[in-house]
This record gives sequence, structure tokens and C-alpha cells, in this order.
Amino acid sequence: MAKEGGCLCGKVRISYENEPVTKLLCHCLDCRKVSGSSFSINLIIPEEGFKITSGTPKTFTKVADSGFGITGHFCGDCGTTLFRSGPCFGTNKILKAGIMDDLTALDDAKPITELFTRSRVSWIPAIPGAEQKETV
Repeated sequence: MAKEGGCLCGKVRISYENEPVTKLLCHCLDCRKVSGSSFSINLIIPEEGFKITSGTPKTFTKVADSGFGITGHFCGDCGTTLFRSGPCFGTNKILKAGIMDDLTALDDAKPITELFTRSRVSWIPAIPGAEQKETV
């Protein structure tokens, strides 16, 4: 069964069918800026079964904290980042968990790994049981 999500204004919509490869919480500076928060929660989704079902996201590519290029795919109207893509994750999509329609999506997105822990703000503790990585 496909899971669906979209941007704040609803013009760009996505869906995916396959289970996430993994679930990550990222503390890198890029993710802070993209999320407007202290971290981002990401679902790593296989390209197979992933679709943009309406609208056309705009893109922005930059060199990330990893040293590799990363491309953000976002709504050109409301600015919501829906997903990112880059060589660190192969053909998988780095889906922002907060865009999903299902209200339990964030409960289901409990991270297995935390990335860029060296950039974690001091008042956020490590997630118990999650692998802690200083980089990708």
C-alpha cells in the first residue's frame, strides 16, 4: 500500500510503496537549515516505488557537510523541502518524514541511526539504542 505526503500548500505530492531502507536523524548544518530546527528526521526510500504524483519540485544542489553534492527537491510555491538526493545514498531518496500525511508517520520514523552527532546541540540527548555516527 502506497504511503503519501506533500508540501504545505499541497501543490507537490509524493508517494512510495517500499519500506524505508533505514530511518535517520541528522544533526548536520544543512539539515538544520532545511528543517528550520535542530535536526531533521529522514526516511531513506528506495527509488523503485517512489513517485512524484503531482506538481514539479524545484531543486537546489550544494556541497553538503559530507563533502558530496546533495540536491534538495522543494515546492517552488510554499518552500517545503520534500526530499533530497545525493551520492551518499545511491539512488535512494532522503525523504523528510514530516511531509507524510499519516499522523503516525513520525511515530513510525523513530531513527535507527543519528548522523553528524558532532554537530548535535548540547541540550538534545542521544536516542537510546540508535547508532551514533559523527559523519555519514
